[in-house]
Amino acid sequence: MPRHQLTGKVVSNKMNKTVVVEVEIIKQHPKYKRRYKFHTRYKAHDEKGEYKPGDEVIIEEFRPISKEKRWQVVKKIGERKDKGIDETFEEAMAPLRETGEIKEENKNE
Repeated sequence: MPRHQLTGKVVSNKMNKTVVVEVEIIKQHPKYKRRYKFHTRYKAHDEKGEYKPGDEVIIEEFRPISKEKRWQVVKKIGERKDKGIDETFEEAMAPLRETGEIKEENKNE
């Protein structure tokens, strides 16, 4: 019997060999037929520590590794879409530094 697989987004990787994956499930109310989103967080095993917050991954059922960890990351689907604030700031400041409008600060002084 094949193992159950889910697709989700890595929310945290602050634990050793563990990532927290948030899975979004869309349900429909039985009576009113309105669709709504339901989020569940799963702790999944990441042996190499290669997945970062924001990555889209596939997780599958696995034997119990610890009290809450019963999933394993299979593969990465997509990269994180947002950039960190430092990366965005540096990209915005690069053209100004090239034209000489902003001078580099010496951190040694």
